[in-house]
Amino acid sequence: MMSKLKWAILGPGKIAEDFAQAIITVNGSVYAVGSRNLEKSKAFATRYQIEKFYGNYEEMLEDHEIDIVYISTPHCNHYEYIMKSLHNNKHVFCEKAITINSHQLKEIAQLAIQKNLIVAEAMTIYHMPLYKKIRQIINSGQIGKLKMIQVSFGSCKEYDVNNRFFSKDLAGGALLDIGTYALSFTRYFLSGPPTEILTTMKKFETGVDEQSAIILKNSMDEIAVISLTMRAKMPKRGVIAGELGFITIDNFPRASQATINYLDGKVEMIDAGETSQALQYEIQDMTDYILEKNAMNTLELSIDVMDIMDEVRRQWGIKYPFES
Repeated sequence: MMSKLKWAILGPGKIAEDFAQAIITVNGSVYAVGSRNLEKSKAFATRYQIEKFYGNYEEMLEDHEIDIVYISTPHCNHYEYIMKSLHNNKHVFCEKAITINSHQLKEIAQLAIQKNLIVAEAMTIYHMPLYKKIRQIINSGQIGKLKMIQVSFGSCKEYDVNNRFFSKDLAGGALLDIGTYALSFTRYFLSGPPTEILTTMKKFETGVDEQSAIILKNSMDEIAVISLTMRAKMPKRGVIAGELGFITIDNFPRASQATINYLDGKVEMIDAGETSQALQYEIQDMTDYILEKNAMNTLELSIDVMDIMDEVRRQWGIKYPFES
């Protein structure tokens, strides 16, 4: 039986509700919660039988009992809270996008190494059993040499110029909101990071990216094509193609099922894990990173994804107001 970690939740918003329940399922309990509003923090603590509640983040992070902080605030302030958590000697599991740019994430990674702490992104794709299984299938040569990856993700956000999704001040836009899923999927299966990046984009009236196409190519001549939009519905679909067949995954962010189509017409279904347990897989993997130190650390993948997003935004000419 592994020892239990003392988890704290920083930012008890909507996604933190599901995450608290998942921590309780895997870990038995949540130790602390912190909000800028003490009443909100207290109400959250009552709902999930959480021992400690705080009315500001700094006070919570000074609690020496906390082992690990789960951060679920908007991504524009992830960097600040991750750095504060690390300075207070806490491991960190942070919602996506983990930071705004690669410079922030590399600084975080450096500090984590110095302090011998684990930082990881709460990106379901890195933790779903299906994807670990598909990786084994690809590595075994079952679909032949990897050639192409296609990913589409379209989420039709309600037209509202005041919504955070469309706010440049809050690092809005399709890339950091949904593109992070599509690029994490892509990078997880590519044999190495891209060496060539081509992209085009249409801006929303607030100046953020509304829809885009991104093409990646790496040194192994694997090519990926990614389509994103925030003002139209598209399937959340990933296709991984090799010389002997292709794998299709629908609703890919939390998928538990995929289909392999072989050149000879044979079709095979793959099942692994449960969509409903996506957050539990994340928490279990993070626990293994910390206690066992034997699982794959996904931070390198997150850094590669952030590097891609930086280059894509450079080509688009989009900078957020608070970026130096």
